[in-house]
Amino acid sequence: MRVLLIGSGGREHALAWKLAQSPLMTEFYAAPGNPGIAEHAQIVALDIDNHDAVVTFCKEKGIDFVVVGPEAPLVAGIADVLRAAGIAVFGPSAAAAQLEGSKGFTKDICARYDIPTGAYQRFNNATKAKAYVRAQGAPIVVKADGLAAGKGVTVAMTVDEALAAIDDCFEGAFGEAGAEVVVEAYLDGEEASFFCLCDGKHALALATAQDHKRVGDGDTGPNTGGMGAYSPAPVMTAEMIERTMKEVIEPTMRGMAESGHPFSGVFFAGLMITANGPELIEYNVRFGDPECQVLMMRLKSDLLPLLLACANGTLDQVTAEWSDDPALTVVMASKGYPGSYAKNTPITALPADREGEKVFHAGTGLKDGALVATGGRVLNITATGETVSEAKERAYALAGKVKWDNGFYRNDIGWRAVEREK
Repeated sequence: MRVLLIGSGGREHALAWKLAQSPLMTEFYAAPGNPGIAEHAQIVALDIDNHDAVVTFCKEKGIDFVVVGPEAPLVAGIADVLRAAGIAVFGPSAAAAQLEGSKGFTKDICARYDIPTGAYQRFNNATKAKAYVRAQGAPIVVKADGLAAGKGVTVAMTVDEALAAIDDCFEGAFGEAGAEVVVEAYLDGEEASFFCLCDGKHALALATAQDHKRVGDGDTGPNTGGMGAYSPAPVMTAEMIERTMKEVIEPTMRGMAESGHPFSGVFFAGLMITANGPELIEYNVRFGDPECQVLMMRLKSDLLPLLLACANGTLDQVTAEWSDDPALTVVMASKGYPGSYAKNTPITALPADREGEKVFHAGTGLKDGALVATGGRVLNITATGETVSEAKERAYALAGKVKWDNGFYRNDIGWRAVEREK
């Protein structure tokens, strides 16, 4: 089978690593890729924003299946264009991708289909949004409606913080994403990520994870795209997974189909486990980053047939097998992230991959043949173990072998699970 992978981050490196292991794979391409992905797939210079060019490439190379990694191309409709050209694709239509592309759309679906989530209001001007915040009080959550690369959400502990977040949105801090704002109730509990494949009619539960959004140790500092993750999440017990499927995933699947936007791809449900059970914080329509990295380390099954089953509506005919061993990943980021940071700083040494240990490339490139850091989140240092504590120990030992003067990382990834193990 000839496959094209779209994307260039740590999530896509993890997908490439896993897909390349499939005995079904005959030719494997990636665009735009990164130096890590290049170890598994042939990198092609393709403008992924030019959907016609992607279709032309697929037809020239006889591509059988396209796997879309990031959210932006999905929201922009790349899956629709590929399907119209008769090319199988993993990922939802633009209409279904609104679950991530518009937080207001998701909240409206929740309201219509009784999916548990925080009470909310949508606003297109600052004055009304601020009046609502003052009436509700803090803590309260302010979200830019559109795609903001994981940075458009403020969990405001004071009214003043919420008012400032509203100003940020409407004054252009998140570009077009902030043209509309969702203000919602603060949910108290423990966060978890739940992943589930869907073909429009059937859903297959995958695995759970927990990530660390804040930049600093002790979950302090500004939100980021994610500074580390581990899987499984202990808070997601068998009972909680069953409730999530029945109360969150299945009503969403039915609701999307009834709304005329049947969902095909991966549901990534960001949950808050409250005293009432699982409540939806938000949906993403692609694998998490860095959660994908720990999921792929634990997945024992061939990934390719699972993703294909989403595309061709046969998800009820496949199963996924998982290792019981936890996996943990530590994100190495450029100093200054999530603010401004220097680019093209040299990475002079990386540890070799070993069984249960893998360094995924997230924001790397080659300059004059040498490896450099090109992004904010640059490397995902990932390891497995018999316990989260052991996986953490292995991952941090691995991180200590990276030679990159401009890199930093949190020292406490997995702290909740480690505390539980004590």
